[in-house]
Amino acid sequence: WLTQGPQVQNFEEAFAKAVGARYGVAVSSCTTGLHLALIAAGVGPGDEVICPSFTFIATANVIRYCGAKPVFIDIDPKTYNLDPSLLKNLITSRTKAVIAVHQVGLPADMGPILEIAEARGIKVLEDAACAIGAEYRGERIGKPHGFLAVFSFHPRKIITTGEGGMLTTNDESLATRLKQLRHHGMSVSDLVRHQAKTVVIEEYRELGYNYRMSDLQAAVGLAQLDKLDDILGKRIQRALRYHEAFGEIESLEPPYCPASMKHTYQSYILRVKPNSPISRDDLMNELLKVGIASRRGIMAIHREPLYAKDYADTHLAETDAAVRETLILPLFAKMTDEEQDYVISHIKDFMRQPV
Repeated sequence: WLTQGPQVQNFEEAFAKAVGARYGVAVSSCTTGLHLALIAAGVGPGDEVICPSFTFIATANVIRYCGAKPVFIDIDPKTYNLDPSLLKNLITSRTKAVIAVHQVGLPADMGPILEIAEARGIKVLEDAACAIGAEYRGERIGKPHGFLAVFSFHPRKIITTGEGGMLTTNDESLATRLKQLRHHGMSVSDLVRHQAKTVVIEEYRELGYNYRMSDLQAAVGLAQLDKLDDILGKRIQRALRYHEAFGEIESLEPPYCPASMKHTYQSYILRVKPNSPISRDDLMNELLKVGIASRRGIMAIHREPLYAKDYADTHLAETDAAVRETLILPLFAKMTDEEQDYVISHIKDFMRQPV
Protein backbone atom coordinates (compact mmCIF):
# COMPACT_ATOMS: atom_id res chain seq x y z
CA TRP A 1 0.00 0.00 0.00
CA LEU A 2 1.23 3.49 -0.88
CA THR A 3 -1.78 5.65 -0.17
CA GLN A 4 -4.11 5.30 2.85
CA GLY A 5 -4.14 1.69 4.01
CA PRO A 6 -3.25 -0.68 6.89
CA GLN A 7 -0.30 1.37 8.20
CA VAL A 8 -2.57 4.41 8.57
CA GLN A 9 -4.99 2.30 10.60
CA ASN A 10 -2.14 0.98 12.76
CA PHE A 11 -0.81 4.48 13.33
CA GLU A 12 -4.25 5.78 14.29
CA GLU A 13 -4.68 3.04 16.87
CA ALA A 14 -1.18 3.44 18.30
CA PHE A 15 -1.43 7.24 18.51
CA ALA A 16 -4.86 7.16 20.17
CA LYS A 17 -3.53 4.73 22.77
CA ALA A 18 -0.47 6.93 23.38
CA VAL A 19 -2.57 10.00 24.21
CA GLY A 20 -5.42 8.22 25.98
CA ALA A 21 -8.14 8.59 23.33
CA ARG A 22 -10.40 5.84 21.97
CA TYR A 23 -10.05 6.83 18.31
CA GLY A 24 -7.55 8.54 16.05
CA VAL A 25 -8.21 9.84 12.55
CA ALA A 26 -5.10 10.49 10.47
CA VAL A 27 -5.14 13.34 7.95
CA SER A 28 -2.76 15.14 5.61
CA SER A 29 -1.98 18.00 8.02
CA CYS A 30 -3.10 19.65 11.23
CA THR A 31 -4.69 22.37 9.08
CA THR A 32 -6.92 19.90 7.23
CA GLY A 33 -7.68 18.25 10.56
CA LEU A 34 -8.84 21.56 12.05
CA HIS A 35 -10.98 22.17 8.97
CA LEU A 36 -12.70 18.80 9.42
CA ALA A 37 -13.10 19.46 13.15
CA LEU A 38 -14.97 22.70 12.45
CA ILE A 39 -17.18 20.97 9.87
CA ALA A 40 -17.95 18.25 12.42
CA ALA A 41 -18.78 20.97 14.96
CA GLY A 42 -21.34 22.38 12.54
CA VAL A 43 -19.52 25.64 11.85
CA GLY A 44 -20.70 27.39 8.69
CA PRO A 45 -21.35 30.77 7.06
CA GLY A 46 -22.43 33.46 9.50
CA ASP A 47 -21.01 31.69 12.55
CA GLU A 48 -18.27 33.02 14.82
CA VAL A 49 -15.35 31.05 16.23
CA ILE A 50 -13.21 32.44 19.05
CA CYS A 51 -9.47 31.79 18.83
CA PRO A 52 -6.21 33.49 19.79
CA SER A 53 -4.50 35.83 17.34
CA PHE A 54 -1.16 34.76 18.87
CA THR A 55 -0.86 31.53 16.88
CA PHE A 56 0.00 30.30 13.41
CA ILE A 57 -2.27 31.72 10.72
CA ALA A 58 -3.78 28.31 9.87
CA THR A 59 -5.84 28.42 13.08
CA ALA A 60 -7.81 31.38 11.76
CA ASN A 61 -7.70 30.39 8.10
CA VAL A 62 -9.66 27.18 8.70
CA ILE A 63 -12.46 29.23 10.24
CA ARG A 64 -12.64 31.22 7.02
CA TYR A 65 -12.63 27.99 4.99
CA CYS A 66 -16.02 27.32 6.60
CA GLY A 67 -17.35 30.79 5.78
CA ALA A 68 -17.28 31.73 9.45
CA LYS A 69 -15.65 34.70 11.20
CA PRO A 70 -12.61 34.42 13.50
CA VAL A 71 -13.08 36.40 16.71
CA PHE A 72 -9.68 37.01 18.26
CA ILE A 73 -9.09 36.75 21.99
CA ASP A 74 -6.09 38.07 23.89
CA ILE A 75 -3.61 35.87 25.72
CA ASP A 76 -2.36 35.38 29.26
CA PRO A 77 1.09 37.06 29.20
CA LYS A 78 2.66 34.24 31.21
CA THR A 79 1.39 31.20 29.30
CA TYR A 80 0.84 32.77 25.83
CA ASN A 81 -2.45 30.82 25.69
CA LEU A 82 -5.91 32.36 25.46
CA ASP A 83 -7.02 34.12 28.64
CA PRO A 84 -10.18 32.34 29.90
CA SER A 85 -11.22 35.42 31.88
CA LEU A 86 -11.88 37.24 28.58
CA LEU A 87 -13.99 34.53 27.01
CA LYS A 88 -17.46 35.45 28.32
CA ASN A 89 -17.32 38.96 26.90
CA LEU A 90 -16.60 37.68 23.38
CA ILE A 91 -19.44 35.14 23.19
CA THR A 92 -22.42 36.19 21.09
CA SER A 93 -25.49 34.49 19.68
CA ARG A 94 -23.35 33.59 16.64
CA THR A 95 -20.54 31.90 18.56
CA LYS A 96 -20.40 28.26 17.47
CA ALA A 97 -16.98 27.14 18.72
CA VAL A 98 -13.79 28.05 20.55
CA ILE A 99 -10.36 26.91 19.39
CA ALA A 100 -8.03 26.56 22.36
CA VAL A 101 -4.41 26.52 21.14
CA HIS A 102 -1.85 24.69 23.26
CA GLN A 103 0.83 27.18 22.28
CA VAL A 104 4.38 25.86 21.71
CA GLY A 105 3.48 22.75 23.72
CA LEU A 106 2.00 24.27 26.91
CA PRO A 107 -1.62 23.21 27.47
CA ALA A 108 -4.25 25.93 27.61
CA ASP A 109 -6.23 26.11 30.86
CA MET A 110 -9.01 23.84 29.65
CA GLY A 111 -11.05 23.73 32.88
CA PRO A 112 -12.48 27.25 32.84
CA ILE A 113 -12.60 27.33 29.03
CA LEU A 114 -14.81 24.23 28.95
CA GLU A 115 -16.96 25.44 31.84
CA ILE A 116 -17.76 28.73 30.12
CA ALA A 117 -18.25 27.28 26.62
CA GLU A 118 -20.21 24.15 27.45
CA ALA A 119 -22.68 26.08 29.62
CA ARG A 120 -23.64 27.91 26.43
CA GLY A 121 -23.64 24.91 24.11
CA ILE A 122 -20.41 26.00 22.42
CA LYS A 123 -17.97 23.32 21.28
CA VAL A 124 -14.30 23.57 22.26
CA LEU A 125 -11.70 22.36 19.76
CA GLU A 126 -8.07 21.87 20.75
CA ASP A 127 -5.36 23.01 18.37
CA ALA A 128 -2.78 20.60 19.76
CA ALA A 129 -0.34 21.00 16.87
CA CYS A 130 2.59 21.48 19.26
CA ALA A 131 1.29 19.42 22.19
CA ILE A 132 2.06 15.76 21.43
CA GLY A 133 2.99 14.39 24.86
CA ALA A 134 1.85 17.46 26.82
CA GLU A 135 -0.24 16.90 29.95
CA TYR A 136 -3.03 18.84 31.64
CA ARG A 137 -3.80 17.91 35.26
CA GLY A 138 -2.13 14.53 34.87
CA GLU A 139 -3.78 13.57 31.57
CA ARG A 140 -2.21 13.75 28.14
CA ILE A 141 -3.57 16.27 25.69
CA GLY A 142 -5.58 14.35 23.12
CA LYS A 143 -7.86 12.43 25.47
CA PRO A 144 -9.56 14.85 24.44
CA HIS A 145 -10.75 17.42 26.95
CA GLY A 146 -12.86 19.30 24.40
CA PHE A 147 -14.89 18.21 21.36
CA LEU A 148 -11.85 17.19 19.29
CA ALA A 149 -8.09 17.53 19.57
CA VAL A 150 -5.97 18.01 16.43
CA PHE A 151 -2.22 17.34 16.20
CA SER A 152 0.52 18.12 13.69
CA PHE A 153 3.36 15.94 12.40
CA HIS A 154 5.10 18.77 10.52
CA PRO A 155 8.93 18.52 10.76
CA ARG A 156 9.03 21.29 13.40
CA LYS A 157 6.75 19.36 15.74
CA ILE A 158 7.63 16.76 18.41
CA ILE A 159 7.40 13.79 16.06
CA THR A 160 7.00 13.96 12.30
CA THR A 161 5.66 12.19 9.24
CA GLY A 162 7.02 14.92 6.97
CA GLU A 163 3.55 16.39 6.68
CA GLY A 164 0.52 15.00 8.44
CA GLY A 165 -2.00 15.40 11.24
CA MET A 166 -4.26 13.46 13.60
CA LEU A 167 -7.66 14.08 15.18
CA THR A 168 -8.53 12.29 18.42
CA THR A 169 -11.96 11.61 19.89
CA ASN A 170 -13.80 9.23 22.19
CA ASP A 171 -16.90 9.24 19.97
CA GLU A 172 -17.06 6.29 17.55
CA SER A 173 -19.69 7.81 15.26
CA LEU A 174 -17.73 11.06 15.06
CA ALA A 175 -14.54 9.16 14.17
CA THR A 176 -16.41 7.28 11.44
CA ARG A 177 -17.73 10.51 9.94
CA LEU A 178 -14.30 12.16 10.02
CA LYS A 179 -12.77 9.18 8.21
CA GLN A 180 -15.39 9.53 5.50
CA LEU A 181 -14.93 13.30 5.20
CA ARG A 182 -11.16 12.97 4.76
CA HIS A 183 -11.67 10.52 1.85
CA HIS A 184 -14.08 12.36 -0.49
CA GLY A 185 -17.07 11.36 1.66
CA MET A 186 -16.62 7.70 0.69
CA SER A 187 -18.91 5.50 2.80
CA VAL A 188 -16.53 2.51 2.83
CA SER A 189 -12.75 2.85 2.79
CA ASP A 190 -10.42 1.29 0.21
CA LEU A 191 -8.97 -0.93 2.92
CA VAL A 192 -12.36 -2.31 3.98
CA ARG A 193 -13.37 -2.96 0.36
CA HIS A 194 -10.04 -4.67 -0.34
CA GLN A 195 -10.44 -6.97 2.67
CA ALA A 196 -14.10 -7.82 1.98
CA LYS A 197 -15.04 -11.36 0.86
CA THR A 198 -17.81 -10.04 -1.38
CA VAL A 199 -18.03 -7.04 -3.68
CA VAL A 200 -18.68 -3.79 -1.82
CA ILE A 201 -19.93 -0.70 -3.68
CA GLU A 202 -19.22 2.56 -1.89
CA GLU A 203 -21.57 5.57 -1.74
CA TYR A 204 -21.02 9.32 -1.39
CA ARG A 205 -23.62 10.95 0.83
CA GLU A 206 -21.72 14.06 1.97
CA LEU A 207 -19.26 16.49 0.42
CA GLY A 208 -15.83 15.25 1.37
CA TYR A 209 -12.18 16.13 0.80
CA ASN A 210 -8.90 14.54 -0.16
CA TYR A 211 -7.29 14.94 3.27
CA ARG A 212 -5.77 11.46 3.49
CA MET A 213 -2.47 10.41 5.02
CA SER A 214 -0.42 7.90 3.02
CA ASP A 215 0.82 4.57 4.33
CA LEU A 216 4.37 5.79 3.73
CA GLN A 217 3.81 8.67 6.15
CA ALA A 218 2.07 6.43 8.67
CA ALA A 219 5.00 3.99 8.68
CA VAL A 220 7.32 6.86 9.55
CA GLY A 221 4.85 7.99 12.22
CA LEU A 222 4.81 4.57 13.87
CA ALA A 223 8.62 4.56 14.08
CA GLN A 224 8.60 8.10 15.47
CA LEU A 225 5.90 7.28 18.02
CA ASP A 226 8.15 4.60 19.53
CA LYS A 227 10.67 7.37 20.28
CA LEU A 228 8.18 9.89 21.70
CA ASP A 229 9.07 9.58 25.40
CA ASP A 230 12.79 9.72 24.66
CA ILE A 231 12.36 12.78 22.44
CA LEU A 232 10.23 14.55 25.07
CA GLY A 233 12.74 13.78 27.82
CA LYS A 234 15.61 15.24 25.81
CA ARG A 235 13.64 18.37 24.84
CA ILE A 236 12.66 19.00 28.47
CA GLN A 237 16.27 18.53 29.57
CA ARG A 238 17.41 21.12 27.01
CA ALA A 239 14.67 23.53 28.10
CA LEU A 240 15.77 23.25 31.74
CA ARG A 241 19.36 24.12 30.74
CA TYR A 242 18.05 27.24 29.02
CA HIS A 243 15.92 28.06 32.08
CA GLU A 244 18.96 27.89 34.34
CA ALA A 245 21.07 30.03 32.03
CA PHE A 246 18.54 32.77 31.33
CA GLY A 247 16.73 32.87 34.67
CA GLU A 248 19.59 34.89 36.15
CA ILE A 249 19.37 37.62 33.48
CA GLU A 250 16.96 40.33 34.62
CA SER A 251 15.99 41.49 31.13
CA LEU A 252 15.05 37.99 29.91
CA GLU A 253 11.95 35.95 30.78
CA PRO A 254 12.12 32.16 30.27
CA PRO A 255 8.84 30.34 29.46
CA TYR A 256 6.46 29.57 32.30
CA CYS A 257 4.88 26.20 33.05
CA PRO A 258 2.31 25.69 35.85
CA ALA A 259 2.91 22.73 38.17
CA SER A 260 -0.33 21.12 36.97
CA MET A 261 0.91 20.86 33.37
CA LYS A 262 3.63 19.15 31.34
CA HIS A 263 5.22 21.28 28.62
CA THR A 264 6.62 19.65 25.45
CA TYR A 265 8.84 22.62 24.57
CA GLN A 266 8.04 22.15 20.91
CA SER A 267 9.54 25.62 20.77
CA TYR A 268 11.55 27.46 23.40
CA ILE A 269 10.02 30.92 23.55
CA LEU A 270 12.19 33.52 25.27
CA ARG A 271 10.95 37.01 26.14
CA VAL A 272 13.17 40.10 25.89
CA LYS A 273 11.72 42.57 28.40
CA PRO A 274 11.25 46.25 27.53
CA ASN A 275 14.07 47.22 29.93
CA SER A 276 16.58 45.14 27.96
CA PRO A 277 19.83 46.74 26.73
CA ILE A 278 19.09 45.20 23.32
CA SER A 279 15.76 44.81 21.52
CA ARG A 280 14.31 41.50 20.43
CA ASP A 281 14.94 42.27 16.76
CA ASP A 282 18.53 43.39 17.39
CA LEU A 283 19.18 40.23 19.41
CA MET A 284 17.87 38.06 16.56
CA ASN A 285 20.12 39.88 14.07
CA GLU A 286 23.18 39.50 16.30
CA LEU A 287 22.47 35.79 16.72
CA LEU A 288 22.18 35.37 12.97
CA LYS A 289 25.59 36.97 12.50
CA VAL A 290 27.18 34.18 14.54
CA GLY A 291 25.22 31.42 12.80
CA ILE A 292 22.37 30.99 15.29
CA ALA A 293 18.94 30.87 13.66
CA SER A 294 16.01 32.19 15.69
CA ARG A 295 12.44 33.15 14.83
CA ARG A 296 9.95 35.70 16.09
CA GLY A 297 7.92 34.20 18.92
CA ILE A 298 4.56 33.86 17.15
CA MET A 299 2.64 36.07 14.75
CA ALA A 300 -0.35 38.26 15.58
CA ILE A 301 -2.83 37.10 12.95
CA HIS A 302 -4.95 40.25 13.20
CA ARG A 303 -1.88 42.29 12.18
CA GLU A 304 -1.08 40.22 9.08
CA PRO A 305 -2.01 41.85 5.72
CA LEU A 306 -4.62 39.16 5.02
CA TYR A 307 -6.54 40.12 8.18
CA ALA A 308 -5.44 43.65 9.10
CA LYS A 309 -8.09 45.54 7.11
CA ASP A 310 -10.99 43.61 8.65
CA TYR A 311 -9.55 43.80 12.18
CA ALA A 312 -8.28 47.38 12.29
CA ASP A 313 -10.36 48.02 15.43
CA THR A 314 -9.17 44.88 17.23
CA HIS A 315 -6.90 45.71 20.17
CA LEU A 316 -5.06 42.87 21.90
CA ALA A 317 -2.46 44.46 24.16
CA GLU A 318 -0.86 41.27 25.47
CA THR A 319 -0.72 39.69 22.03
CA ASP A 320 0.94 42.76 20.52
CA ALA A 321 3.49 42.92 23.34
CA ALA A 322 4.35 39.23 23.01
CA VAL A 323 4.82 39.56 19.27
CA ARG A 324 7.27 42.45 19.80
CA GLU A 325 9.22 40.87 22.63
CA THR A 326 9.48 37.10 22.10
CA LEU A 327 11.76 34.92 20.02
CA ILE A 328 12.19 31.19 19.53
CA LEU A 329 15.61 29.65 20.14
CA PRO A 330 17.10 26.47 18.65
CA LEU A 331 15.99 23.41 20.63
CA PHE A 332 15.88 19.85 19.31
CA ALA A 333 16.23 16.36 20.73
CA LYS A 334 19.70 15.74 19.29
CA MET A 335 21.10 19.11 20.32
CA THR A 336 24.46 18.72 22.06
CA ASP A 337 25.71 20.53 25.17
CA GLU A 338 28.31 22.23 22.99
CA GLU A 339 25.68 23.53 20.55
CA GLN A 340 23.43 24.76 23.34
CA ASP A 341 26.32 26.38 25.22
CA TYR A 342 27.18 28.26 22.01
CA VAL A 343 23.66 29.74 21.96
CA ILE A 344 23.70 30.53 25.68
CA SER A 345 27.12 32.20 25.70
CA HIS A 346 26.31 34.48 22.79
CA ILE A 347 22.99 35.56 24.24
CA LYS A 348 24.66 36.36 27.54
CA ASP A 349 27.31 38.41 25.74
CA PHE A 350 24.72 40.34 23.74
CA MET A 351 22.60 41.06 26.82
CA ARG A 352 25.51 42.65 28.73
CA GLN A 353 25.64 45.79 26.62
CA PRO A 354 23.74 47.55 23.83
CA VAL A 355 24.74 46.69 20.26
